[in-house]
Amino acid sequence: MEKRSNKYYLTLSLKEYADGTTEPAKELGIQFDNHDEVFSIIEKIKEKNIFEDPNEATQFALGLKLFSEIKLKHRKNPLFEELNEVFPVFMKKLKSL
Repeated sequence: MEKRSNKYYLTLSLKEYADGTTEPAKELGIQFDNHDEVFSIIEKIKEKNIFEDPNEATQFALGLKLFSEIKLKHRKNPLFEELNEVFPVFMKKLKSL
């Protein structure tokens, strides 16, 4: 039986290059699943006031959820070997804030 998950579509647009130019425009759209409701996670991270800038809280929460879901799906991959021990400690610390 497959676990149920929330389904998302994320659009990333490059609005301006470091040199100030806006061309060529670039955009990427990806579909992904996550066992958590990502919008509520973003709000929880913002409420914790870990970062002064709410945009950084959103970036952190989104990056963390995207990363952690892949890490979870591929936990036996040797790439994540060292993280499998410390990541749960990090998550408990984050949740305790």
